[in-house]
Formats: sequence, C-alpha cells, structure tokens
Amino acid sequence: MCGIAGIVSADKEVITKERLMKMSDAIKHRGPDGEGYWINVSNHVGLGHRRLSIIDLSDNAAQPMHYLNRYSIVHNGEIYNYIELKKELTAKGYVFNSLSDTEVLVAAYDRWKENCLHYFDGMFAFAIWDEKEQTLFAARDRFGEKPFFYHHDGVQFAFASEMKALWAAGIEKKVNEKLLFNFITLGYTQNPDNASETAYKSIYKLPAASFLSYCPHKQKNITPQLYWQLEKNKIDNDITEAAAIEKFTTLFTQSVKNRLRSDVALGTSLSGGLDSSAIAVIIQHIQQSGCMLQTFSAIFPGFVGDESQYIQLLSEKKDIINFTTNPTAESFIADFEQLCYHQEGYITSASVYAQYKVFKLAKEHHVKVLLDGQGADEILAGYHKYYHWYWQELFSKDKKLLQNEIVAATQLGVKDKWNWKNRLSALYPSLAGMYLKTGPIKKQLSSAGLETRFILNYGSSYYKLPKQNSLSNVLYYNTFNNGLEELLHYADRNSMAYGCEVRLPFLQHHLVEFIFSLPSNFKIKNGRTKWLLRKAMNDLLPEKIAWRKDKIGFEPPQAIWMQEATMQGYIRAAKEKLVSAGILKQQMIDKKCSRWMHMPLITLNGVIWLQRNYFNDEITSQFMVIGSPS
Repeated sequence: MCGIAGIVSADKEVITKERLMKMSDAIKHRGPDGEGYWINVSNHVGLGHRRLSIIDLSDNAAQPMHYLNRYSIVHNGEIYNYIELKKELTAKGYVFNSLSDTEVLVAAYDRWKENCLHYFDGMFAFAIWDEKEQTLFAARDRFGEKPFFYHHDGVQFAFASEMKALWAAGIEKKVNEKLLFNFITLGYTQNPDNASETAYKSIYKLPAASFLSYCPHKQKNITPQLYWQLEKNKIDNDITEAAAIEKFTTLFTQSVKNRLRSDVALGTSLSGGLDSSAIAVIIQHIQQSGCMLQTFSAIFPGFVGDESQYIQLLSEKKDIINFTTNPTAESFIADFEQLCYHQEGYITSASVYAQYKVFKLAKEHHVKVLLDGQGADEILAGYHKYYHWYWQELFSKDKKLLQNEIVAATQLGVKDKWNWKNRLSALYPSLAGMYLKTGPIKKQLSSAGLETRFILNYGSSYYKLPKQNSLSNVLYYNTFNNGLEELLHYADRNSMAYGCEVRLPFLQHHLVEFIFSLPSNFKIKNGRTKWLLRKAMNDLLPEKIAWRKDKIGFEPPQAIWMQEATMQGYIRAAKEKLVSAGILKQQMIDKKCSRWMHMPLITLNGVIWLQRNYFNDEITSQFMVIGSPS
C-alpha cells in the first residue's frame, strides 16, 4: 500500500525531479517507509513513489521498480493471490528478485498484457511504463478500492493517488460547480452516469475496473476501457440452501485467508455488527488456537448507537484483544480540518470521523493492516431500504411469500410500510421510475434557499434511480454506480492518513459474482437482511450478533455534537461564506436548524463545508471554515 505519482509528456521540459518530489511529498502520509523517483533517459516519463512496506520489507521491493530492462512500475495496493501467480509465472520461465507482489504484477503484464487484470485478486492502482513501446499502461481494481486521479491537457498526462499531489505539480484547483450543486441538493458525492468526474474541473478518476494506455508521441486523447463487468441477470434458481451456504462459506473463508498475507502486524476493525464480527471469527477459525487477534473499535458510552455490548460479547467468547477509541465533539472539532484535508472530497456522515479515529488507534498500537467489513451491505442487502425493493419484486412473482415477508419483517420491528403506492410501483415500474425521478429534480431546480443565478448556471441534475423491478438492480446500482465507491474513498483516505492498509474480504470478485448469481431470497428471508451471511455464521458467532435486528455501524452522536457552541459558530460563518460566494440566499443565515440528519463535509479551494439536509425545506444549508492544513 503506497502513494504513486507520475508525469508523461512529449515535452521534455515538463518533467523534472523537483516536480516529482513535490507530488510525492504531498502524499507522504500514504507511504512513510520510503520514497523513490525515476525519470527515463529521454526525459519523457517520470515516476514517484511513497512506500508503505507490507509485503517484502527489503529494498528489493522498493519502487519505482524496474523489470526486464523494459518496464518501470509504481503500484498502490495488494495482489492477494501473488503467491499462486508467481508459481505459474515461474513455471513459464520468469525469474524474480524480490518476494513482493509488485514484481509479480509487472511480470504478469509482460506475459498477458492488459489481460493480466483478469488474473488478479486484489485492490490496486498502478502505472507501468513500457520503454520499448513508449507507452504507459495504468489500471484500477474492480471495485475502486484504490484511487487513481489524473490530468491531461494535451501537453502532459499527470497522475497520482490523491489530488493534492496534482495540485502540488501545479494543476489548477478549480471547483466543479455542477457536482457541487448536486451535492448541496441531493447529497451526491459522485455522478452515477460519469464515473470519471470529480469535485474539481480538469481532474478525473480512472473508473473502477478500468484501464488506460497512453503514448505521448502519438495520442491526443485518453479513453479508459472497462475490463470487467458483473453479470447481474445471470441467476441460478436451482441452487439449494445448503449448497449456497457451503459455497459462500468457502469463498468468504478463502478471501479472508488471502487477505491475511502480510509481513507486518495485522488486525481488524470491529464495530460490533455482523460484518466485522464475521471477519474476526473467520480469522480465528483460520489461525491456530491461542493466537490472539487484535481488534479496534469506536465506542460512544451512553449513546443509543453505542455497540460496546456486542464488541465485549464477541471479545469474551473468542480469543480477541479489543482496543477502543471514544470520539467526542471536542475531538471532532479539533480534528475537523485535518480530516477534511485528508479526504479532499465530500463526506456524508460523521461516521467517517469515527473510522478515522479507529485507524489512528491501530497506528498507536503499531498495527499496519486492518481487515474491514465494507461492501457486505451493498452485495448482501444489509440496509433496511432494500425491503421495499424486494417486496416489489415479490409482488409480481409470489404474493403469498410477499405477505409472509412483510409480516416477518414487522414482527422484527421493521417500520417500513407496504401500501397502494408500492403496489402501483410494482405494477408499473417504468412509470414509477419516471415519477420518482421527476419530483426530486424539480425540487433541485427550485431550491428556495439557493441563489437563482447559481441554479441557472450549474443546475444540471445527476439524480438517478435503479430499475424498479428487482432487488438485484438496486444492489448493483449501490455497488457499482452510486454508493459503495464513496465508502471506499473514505476508507482509503482514513487508513492512509495513518499509514495503515485496509483490506476488504467481502469485495473478492468471485465471491461477489456468486452472491449476485443467487435469487433475492438468499439475501432477504424471513424478514432478515443479509440472510446468507447470518446462516453461514450461525455456528461461529453468538446468536445476539448473528441475528441482530438493528443496523448501526460506527454511528456517532452527531446530533449532539452539532449543538456545541463552537460548531454553531462555524455553521453561521459557513452560511455567510456561502452567501458571499453567490450560492446561498441572505435570508438563510438566520434560519434555525431544527434537526440534524447528516452532515457531508467537503474541502474545496481551501474551504471546508458542512452540509445538513433539510428534507422539508427544499434547501440544504452549509457550513464551512476558512483554511486547510498545508
């Protein structure tokens, strides 16, 4: 896990070591264990790297790494199946000088070129310069766990793990107002129809599951290409419950096992919920008895969302050492600007800060790798919002089962209602989709608290809904179009802020493909979300955790935090700044905040913003303070 940066250009004057060093220094937090730079003889390509040593701690694994006197690579991430690939490549005649996964990656590229991406089980963002072909090849993992930002202006192609490295290279820092408009009015942190778009103009993301090639002497344009796409409509309706549980358990266990490969101390985050607890007990099942697993948690004593009882229950039942951190309003205010500096983008909940503190806690205990449960909710239907999607699917397939599911969910305390509107949506999904889309867009474009000129100039709606006819459609939408990547961004930035690597066992692509091949009743059944995971963990987890009814996950008491005097002062100052920027109307400054639902944070042009969404007011008020850490 590292930080990467580079510049490719036909203009020799563009690439200097000083410029590469500035880019690398801007992301030194990502790799505190070493640094390296390389510029080719013709001065057409320069690569920079900040190293976080995880696998092969020797200098043999340092980057930029050179291979076969032809390739030079910078790599951020891990190829978890590198041992198996190394054996295969060795049998084909390849020789290796290190024990690292990076050398295996570049050898695989020499063997299979872009098809090498189909062989990798991992999280990665890398760039390989081919001196013979004078071409740069760059790629990103299937789910977008690792970031890859780039700028191309016809003269230079510059890339980095974080945008601050591009700014350090002199790339203009200019806000993308259209995405800002959608953030203010919808809370969107990305454009579901354009995975390349970022919060800044002229800076783009390489989309997940994509690669690009660039030859500076021949190309004017860059066009990313998709190398993997999940087949969500290929459903196995014949699989039995026992077979599904067995295969899921096998795939999940292997995914966890591969993600335990490390030459440094390793642990897990532990929220007390089903996902992180499942990872912890699978690790205990894999490892030898007597091996104590270190886990790290955020707790909030006295708060209704505190999960201490579940964390303590699992720790007592298993060989687990648990360390806790207790984020407070005071610490949140103290860390606020630094958090935004690292995120350099939108933040939709104060739970991001809780995660930030967990990684800090891990660093304090000298643990450099944490496994985490992100992705499980999106692929296994863990959120309560998924009930309606499943029920609408059942309305057209099995009305008796629909009634049974509604009754079961109600008995478990689920408050979602099923009425004539839902039945109408199930009967006419296309019409319902049009209706559901039209309303929010109209509200966006008529937001009473936003300045008319701001709406006229930048009011282009990104609002999008998945198709209405199946649970699988909304899970796919949240996994691949809008939802999961936002969480992966937070995890990457929070972990790398403290030189810690986060690994996500639920996002092994064969596991995800299998889950999406299952009928919906393997995900929601008898009123229970994530039914398949619960069944698989039934004999390993305490019943109170395996069959929990509630869904929390590092939820801080942000409503209380927001009433702090310092925070209230920030809020007013924020509104004044938004008025000055021509975004918010003057009358919004004195508008009272009646309830705090969530608070996205973004850092734009050195200004930190805090959002609170008014569901009834047609306007989202904002908060910001001047300045960000240098």
